[in-house]
Amino acid sequence: MRRHSTGVLLAAVLACLLAAFPAPSCAGTSRAAHKTAPAQPGALALWTPAQLAEPRNRAQAQAERVIRQLAEPDMAAPSRTAPVEPAPRLPEELRGIIRRVNLPAGDRRVALTFDLCERTAHVTGYDARLVDALRRANARATFFVGGKWLRSHPERALQLMADPRFAIGNHAWAHANMFVADATMRQRQIQWTNAQYELLAEELDRRLEARRMKPLKLRPLRLFRLPYGRGDVETARFINDQGLAVIQWDVVGEGGQGDARARATAIVEAVRPGSIVLLHANAVPKDTAAVVRLLLPMLARKGYATATVGELLRSGVPQVVDEGYFSAPGDNRIYDTMFLGSGTGARAGR
Repeated sequence: MRRHSTGVLLAAVLACLLAAFPAPSCAGTSRAAHKTAPAQPGALALWTPAQLAEPRNRAQAQAERVIRQLAEPDMAAPSRTAPVEPAPRLPEELRGIIRRVNLPAGDRRVALTFDLCERTAHVTGYDARLVDALRRANARATFFVGGKWLRSHPERALQLMADPRFAIGNHAWAHANMFVADATMRQRQIQWTNAQYELLAEELDRRLEARRMKPLKLRPLRLFRLPYGRGDVETARFINDQGLAVIQWDVVGEGGQGDARARATAIVEAVRPGSIVLLHANAVPKDTAAVVRLLLPMLARKGYATATVGELLRSGVPQVVDEGYFSAPGDNRIYDTMFLGSGTGARAGR
């Protein structure tokens, strides 16, 4: 395992190097819960509150969350297969697999992260209840999005991108196991997602300009989450060379037993300042929204505030490991031989 000094000087140098990383436009850090929803900031004015929320029609709401199996794997490429603007060189201090961030004394922020993944064999959902809970609490969060999910859910993706409380990261095109994928597949999974995000960013600016609002001019994606958490030093090096920091987690937010309250309690007991929490926003599992609604006020009562992953990185020193995993090294190796026929990890490129 590679170790980093936690000295003040290194933290200051890292903060300078991270100036190139995009930050949400909302200033400061929000506590994890508030009783009333704030006015929708900035570019979110493109949508009405009803359009941002879960559909009131029960059937439509359930349809948005459903996971739909496809008759044949969707192998189609996006309309743009490489971003026009590549990500800049990654600072050396962010190379490797980042599990959490060591923060200065007194900084009690944690990063809630939500994967929005989708394999070639299906179309996953979007849990508007969960995102609404975050917005009502004025919480900050990071969403790791698959490129195929971005293409399947363009309007919801645009809403997430427009929200200054949220940050977006790359989660591979179709949830490929980057550890077993060859270089061609890895490159495709990264670049297709970056390009699809760029297409949506352009669309978002067109809409803003049509309303005579200031365009966001979102910068290239700078964060990457390994599907299944699988990767090693060589995997991370490949991804880092694309300008992306590999962000994992030190708290599995959906792995506990019991009801939503028990799992929210388990998260609060597991986090430390600088923790990165793994959750999902694509209705896998189905009751994460209930966990989040309970979790946010619990965190606030413990004195924690929410932050995006980028905000943590700009404030502290990343803790880096040599292998990606869920809770213990090796606990995700089973995924090296799964899903190979549906485009999620085979060297054969399927």
